[in-house]
Amino acid sequence: QLQASGGGLVQAGGSLRLSCARSGRTFGTYVMAWFRQAPGKEREFVAAISKTGSTTFYADSVKGRFTISRDNAKNTVYLQMNSLKPEDTAVYYCAADLQVLSRRPRDYDYWGQGTQVTVSS
Repeated sequence: QLQASGGGLVQAGGSLRLSCARSGRTFGTYVMAWFRQAPGKEREFVAAISKTGSTTFYADSVKGRFTISRDNAKNTVYLQMNSLKPEDTAVYYCAADLQVLSRRPRDYDYWGQGTQVTVSS
């Protein structure tokens, strides 16, 4: 089970840090990712991180502003979001998979409930 938190309302240019915790003792065996979905739009990839954290990649729209990281001892993945823009407004979802480091939502088997991020102009 994945539990995302940390969303909220922030002004443009501000920062937020999202967290996603997974229960169980096998967190380190999962690739983790963040996706987001704005109203009326499809779910889109934001960032992903390998099982050990040695590999990360990002959507072009967030590269240089967002950082994904993980703490396997705490069973938690983070998304540090800086220089937020109104177009970052969306529900953010964390996702996990045992095998695939991917940008495609369909490749992830496990999903959190989502946390709302709203960036005002």
